[in-house]
Amino acid sequence: MKKISYLSFIVLFYFVTACATAPLTGRKQLILLPASEINSMSFQAYNEMLNEQQVVKGTTDAQTITNVGQRIQYAVETYLKSVNKTDLIKGFQWEYNLVQEPSANASCMPGGKVIFHTGIMPICQTPTGVGVVMGHEVAHAVASHGNERMSQGMAAQGVLSLGSALMNQKPTLGKQLILQAAGLGTQVGLLKFSRDQESEADHLGIIFMAMAGYNPAESIAFWQRMSAQAAGQAPPEFLSTHPSSSTRINNLKKWLPEAMKYYNASPYKGKP
Repeated sequence: MKKISYLSFIVLFYFVTACATAPLTGRKQLILLPASEINSMSFQAYNEMLNEQQVVKGTTDAQTITNVGQRIQYAVETYLKSVNKTDLIKGFQWEYNLVQEPSANASCMPGGKVIFHTGIMPICQTPTGVGVVMGHEVAHAVASHGNERMSQGMAAQGVLSLGSALMNQKPTLGKQLILQAAGLGTQVGLLKFSRDQESEADHLGIIFMAMAGYNPAESIAFWQRMSAQAAGQAPPEFLSTHPSSSTRINNLKKWLPEAMKYYNASPYKGKP
């Protein structure tokens, strides 16, 4: 039997010691990088993105993004305080921007940096629709999914290319970190984690939007609209980073009674 190489040992050591329990769901997740480093990278990348794109200011939609973002922020801070997990947003610098971009997309980068594309606004339709998306995207950041995705990519590269000392080559990662595709077999394995992350974000997101005073029942109608918009374009679920629309909607229906309790207790309930 061949002796395990020093690099193999290092990769295995990082993999084993960095496996943590997701603090809000109990799922095992791989975290290799300190949150402070991820956030610093995120802030720089976010500012560069805003410099490269047309930021929309002074419109009703732009104001809606800010208003909804601030209410979701309140919900996140209140929820984490209630479960004694405020450390999860330590170092966050919340910011909300709308950019002129036709694709139906939005994201919350690590550290609370939110960006919405104008192309998703017709699907959102209302502030509640924006709340669905905002809650979901912010949940990714709160649950450290960005860090987890980077860590998974690093682990995959270490396993498939042990001759490359990734840990030493890019110790701070920085903006230059580009994770190469690891091949279809590994991608399918990683995609399962991505679907888990998406479901976590759906569950946390529906709670966050409810606490922010947005009716969580409307999340189902939003994802139905998203499904219709993407009709015929979705790959089979086992090859997708997202749950199928039917899986997502069924999950939301299952979580709705829980979310409604938060909605009924929200000080923002009934406010536009």
